[in-house]
Amino acid sequence: MNRLAQETSPYLLQHADNPVDWHPWGEEALGRARAEGKPLLVSIGYSACHWCHVMERESFDDEATAAVMNELFVNVKVDREERPDVDAVYMDAVVALTGQGGWPLTVFLTPDGEPFFGGTYFPPEPRHGLPSFRQLLQAVSGAYRERPEDVAAQAEALVGALRRSAETEPSLEPLTGALLAEAERVLLSQLDPRWGGFGHAPKFPPASALEFLLRRGELDAVRLTLDGMAAGGMHDLVGGGFHRYSVDEQWLVPHFEKMLYDNALLVPPYLHAWLLTGEARYREVAERTLDYMLRELRFLGGGFASAQDADTDGVEGLTYTWTAEEGAPAGLLQPFEHGRSILRGELDEVTRARLLAIRGERPQPALDDKVIASWNGLALAALAEGGRRLEREGILAAARALGELLVADPLWRTMRDGRAKFPAYLDDYANVAHGFYELHVATGELRWLREARRIALTALELFGDPERGGFFLTPADGEPLVARQKAFDDNPTPSGSSMLAFVLLRLARMWGDDELERQAVGALRLVRDLLARAPTAFGWALCALDLHLSPPRELAILGGADSEVARAALSGFDPNAVVAFGPADDVPLLEGKTPVDGKPAVYVCERFACQAPVTDPSQI
Repeated sequence: MNRLAQETSPYLLQHADNPVDWHPWGEEALGRARAEGKPLLVSIGYSACHWCHVMERESFDDEATAAVMNELFVNVKVDREERPDVDAVYMDAVVALTGQGGWPLTVFLTPDGEPFFGGTYFPPEPRHGLPSFRQLLQAVSGAYRERPEDVAAQAEALVGALRRSAETEPSLEPLTGALLAEAERVLLSQLDPRWGGFGHAPKFPPASALEFLLRRGELDAVRLTLDGMAAGGMHDLVGGGFHRYSVDEQWLVPHFEKMLYDNALLVPPYLHAWLLTGEARYREVAERTLDYMLRELRFLGGGFASAQDADTDGVEGLTYTWTAEEGAPAGLLQPFEHGRSILRGELDEVTRARLLAIRGERPQPALDDKVIASWNGLALAALAEGGRRLEREGILAAARALGELLVADPLWRTMRDGRAKFPAYLDDYANVAHGFYELHVATGELRWLREARRIALTALELFGDPERGGFFLTPADGEPLVARQKAFDDNPTPSGSSMLAFVLLRLARMWGDDELERQAVGALRLVRDLLARAPTAFGWALCALDLHLSPPRELAILGGADSEVARAALSGFDPNAVVAFGPADDVPLLEGKTPVDGKPAVYVCERFACQAPVTDPSQI
């Protein structure tokens, strides 16, 4: 075993038996590189990644390849989900070099951590214009030894580019509704008119962009995409939930890993489409997705695992694919690989339950059982809204238990086997604050609104940039890397910057806090000129801007969340309303407001100017 045997990350533990002398990321590896005068080879991936497993089998498990790696480099393995800061820096470097990125990420660094060359997957033999991995190792090591001036110049140029990306100046142009209209137009121009989604293969579920289009009333485009994704393939018809993305334009053949974040993000647009259309199929997809999360990803402690593997016994999709002999309806089978097929079409509930039981007897994909605060914050929001709208107490109970797990000071990045590891990053704080707000709306319990504000204010202190506005990915006192970065785009989770801006805007309206609004607007100004140019990458920033530009609408609800008047007030799709349950005097929106004659009451307000309280649900 190598040093990775002491780690908690399932991805790192998968490599603990490699003959490669792996180090985890840290000063030990950097110090050894300086002492021995060797470059670092940093390999970044995650446990559910199919091509990460392929490269491990082909290269990292190969004795001859490992010997070359050990002789020429100090080798470092990084779980991109544990260390999004390390991943972001070196992913940006590789994209700057090659024009594309992905995992496994392979990047070569000087002993000071400066990148000078990299790529993604490299095969064991020359293939498709790529050198073999061993050829690459020899070439990079030779360049490092024989052309140090070239290596230093390349590293300096890359580091300079990385640092400039964090020095984006805020736009001085106004934030207007015209930006939203143009982003909407560009999105619709990119819509696949047959299958939905944006662009061509591969297709990732565009949850944030769909939320923006729902806000804009573009229901036809949203329905086309939701229906296309739900047809089967990327959507698991048998067990519920969604695989990570589709390799084709039809949402048919997925990359079979299942990520917690995809499923958490897709629940709200299906719920909202159900509210707007009344069509039960959207409710059913949302409900089965939540059931999948509870059944297969939830732990007894309340947290949710980060992912299920793409492979089973080394074969991609083995658990999820079928033959007619295994009892699947022959008319629904679409050819895949290895004589197996993907299910696509309509399943009745009896057939679905029968196939799920059959599938449960098969070998199952590995589970990445680390709990990531950021992704669990998204799950908390989905569970809270889903439990509320579907009126399922079991889902709400799961949301409360998850909320209890995430109430931590300081917040952590990951937890596994009860061990918290790494300080939280910007997206952890932002998504957890978002989840706490949704839990407050679902339960009417004031503590969750207070927790949302506490977490958001802490995030401002840790990540805020007083010079240019917006938020850094890492805290000011965090581990210094070659660049301290800001991440603006959804990839595909909402950027921490956009999510925190969204949370701050909601809190600003409840507390009447102009400073919180100023901080949120500062983050939006940094991406102002990108919103209409690349709206698929900035869906959540567009949602935040839509909230910012919307007429203020505040709902102060006095009485429990289960009261009839509260249910009536919250029954529709009203994405720009903010909600606070009282009574409470520490939330300015709630100050001085009480039930009316002992009855639960709803106050509809605009900038704290409120209409007469309503106690009759029919008057909402």
